[in-house]
Amino acid sequence: MEHARIFIAIALSFLIFLLWDFFFTPKTPPQKIAPATEESQKEQEQQTVAKPFEQPAQRPATVPSAVPGTPTAPAVQPARTITVETPLYTAKISARDAAVTSFVLKKFRETVESGSPLKELVAPELPSGTVLAGFQNGSLPGLNNAIFSVEQNVDTVQVTGKADKLNFTWVSPGGVVVEKQYVFSDDSYLVGLNLTVKNGSSQPIQDRMYLTLQQKKQTEKSVYGFTGPSALINNSLERVDLDDIDEKNTFSGTIRWMAIEKRYFMSSIVANSPVEAAMSVRLVGESLFENRFVLAENTYRPGTQQTVGYDLFFGPKSLTLLRGFDNGLDKAINFGWFDFLAKPCLWLMNFFYNHLIPNYGVAIIILTLLTKGLLWPLGTKSYKSMSQMKKLQPLIQEIKEKYGSDRKKVNEETMKLYKTYKINPLGGCLPMVMQLPVFFALYRMLYEAIELRHAPFFGWINDLSAPDRLFRFDISIPLMQPPYGIPVLTLVMGASMLLQQKMSPPMGDPTQAKMMMLMPIVFTFIFINFSSGLVLYWLVNNIISMGQQYYITRKYS
Repeated sequence: MEHARIFIAIALSFLIFLLWDFFFTPKTPPQKIAPATEESQKEQEQQTVAKPFEQPAQRPATVPSAVPGTPTAPAVQPARTITVETPLYTAKISARDAAVTSFVLKKFRETVESGSPLKELVAPELPSGTVLAGFQNGSLPGLNNAIFSVEQNVDTVQVTGKADKLNFTWVSPGGVVVEKQYVFSDDSYLVGLNLTVKNGSSQPIQDRMYLTLQQKKQTEKSVYGFTGPSALINNSLERVDLDDIDEKNTFSGTIRWMAIEKRYFMSSIVANSPVEAAMSVRLVGESLFENRFVLAENTYRPGTQQTVGYDLFFGPKSLTLLRGFDNGLDKAINFGWFDFLAKPCLWLMNFFYNHLIPNYGVAIIILTLLTKGLLWPLGTKSYKSMSQMKKLQPLIQEIKEKYGSDRKKVNEETMKLYKTYKINPLGGCLPMVMQLPVFFALYRMLYEAIELRHAPFFGWINDLSAPDRLFRFDISIPLMQPPYGIPVLTLVMGASMLLQQKMSPPMGDPTQAKMMMLMPIVFTFIFINFSSGLVLYWLVNNIISMGQQYYITRKYS
């Protein structure tokens, strides 16, 4: 086995992460909501938000009055829904708030099961959809929950060849016109959004315009991956844990984009160019949250109009795809401390898949062989040191018998023995510790890479991003997350670790040796809920390590 201490270090790392998350991560208590009617509660959810900048003295809300010749508000009408079809997605936009109420990706499904519905990025629980516009201080009463008029007479738009536009218009009683124009193309997940305010009233409007993304709060929290609101602020990725928003929920600076992330997908509002703005996050009730892109305060003078342009992104968190946009969205893919190692590994895995064999399981095996080859000298040095240490075990045992309970003398004589034979007692451990960054980089990459989502390997392993399960049981199994079944690949990996442990030289302390024999069992339980792609990497790594250990041990025996 690649030296016992390496497995202790990794096991403790995982246990610390898991225990910390369970015992010390603060849980958001349920919010107490005063009784209210459905209409008043909805209005409050749409208008209340933490203010992102220093607020001046509160100005009384005034309704701008219309000047002669400006459009008048149309009569109340039922909200239409326009469906937009492209080769990549199906989007639905409601005339109410001109909001996106559905965004279905045609190349992805909800689950790996056959007949599973296509992937929906807008939760049906959202009361008004997402991509909502408004003013921070409520300068235009009625804009929230407004019914926009639609220029198009058809309810379905097929986007083929050239870009198609959808224009939504709302006119306030005072004559202020708000327009939301969506621009769709047939070859991109980016959707253009132009937001225009025409002040046809007799009074200026001084306020902060915002765009809001809403999403359902995820009940299950991942220890290693990130889900939730984020933004690129001052060219640095800022992510917000929803459990911590009571401490800080507003972030200001130069913002390039704002998003809501999931493990494999994201929705985002991207400014056409970096702007001074703020990201403001808040919970909406107990199950929803919103992320607001709030612009700096601006004045809309009578008889003028102003337009702000954005891009919307609803799609997969593919590094290759996001890098092609050249708008900073690729920085949303971050693999943590060892991101600089994980991204080259992701590129190599995709290269093997695209140019050698179109099977990500095989690509993981090739990637493991390559990384093991690069780390081969470190492994050789470690196994050589372990072989030399094994030779000294009889002499070390004699020293212990000679000096008995005098531990200081035992340590002194043992160190003299190492010096005489020119052996570094840490020589077997340090090379293995140096490999830890590679392991954690591969773990994060294999856990979050969308390429592995629903990617088959062989046989029962039809999703490398999920735990392997042979057969399916209706009964729950302790320590196993659903679905329940036989984790064949994980059990084989545990057996390989046990065999590797038996190949290792015996430890000097019998108690420690017995403890080390439990490590394969501990690791088997740790890996039982890991993605099969990661288990496959660890199994192949074990097999190669056993071959290397056998070869080096025979060579220096």
